[in-house]
Amino acid sequence: MAAGEPRDLGSYYFRFLPQRTFQCLSTQETTSRLRQWSMLGRVAAQAFGFDQTFQAYRKDDFVMAFFKDPNVIPNLKLLSDSSGQWITLGSEVKKIEATNVPCTQLSMSFFHRLYDEDIVRDDGHIIKCLDSFCDPFPISDELRKVLLVEDSEKYEIFSQADREEFLFCLFKHLCLGGALCQYEDVLNPYLETTKLIYKDLVSVRKNPQTKKIQITSSIFKVTAYVSVKGNLQPINLITGY
Repeated sequence: MAAGEPRDLGSYYFRFLPQRTFQCLSTQETTSRLRQWSMLGRVAAQAFGFDQTFQAYRKDDFVMAFFKDPNVIPNLKLLSDSSGQWITLGSEVKKIEATNVPCTQLSMSFFHRLYDEDIVRDDGHIIKCLDSFCDPFPISDELRKVLLVEDSEKYEIFSQADREEFLFCLFKHLCLGGALCQYEDVLNPYLETTKLIYKDLVSVRKNPQTKKIQITSSIFKVTAYVSVKGNLQPINLITGY
């Protein structure tokens, strides 16, 4: 915003925070696992600050202001579908669709049912199954079956509400991996990496009245549309504050 330019009351203004790094994606163990899962170099997190208190009823204004901000356009990294390389947004977004992603889970006990329902053995090994295919993923164990196959016997151990949780989405994303993923035989690497990323991305505080820990972050799944040769082209990403 130029000096002397009037400020639009109610608008959000953003600043890029390159100094805010996400250790969850840069530890030696995490990078080794992401390489094995064919995800290294294909997952990124960036931080931007903003100048007003976020109000949930204004989420669409907040997200649109983010994508139109002159500090965001040249800095926001996107993975190009065509080249597979990281690029910046580079142009102003014309339209957005923002969906709330529930973020209420405070414990990895959320996944204990995988042991209780014989998806994973007591020693942590993932139980194998007959090979099948759920495009584009090969399925050779009960974990991927419960994540993907809706008519499988144990799919309902996670309700639809469970599956919409940010914690579940992160876990599923890591379990399925990239195009050349080398899948784990045991569950723990998936749980550990999910926990590490979740803790780094999600903010919590202790409620002064109840003394209980509560999540203060809001997470959105965003489809942003940019104009390419007169046509709107979608870009998908996760944002949160």
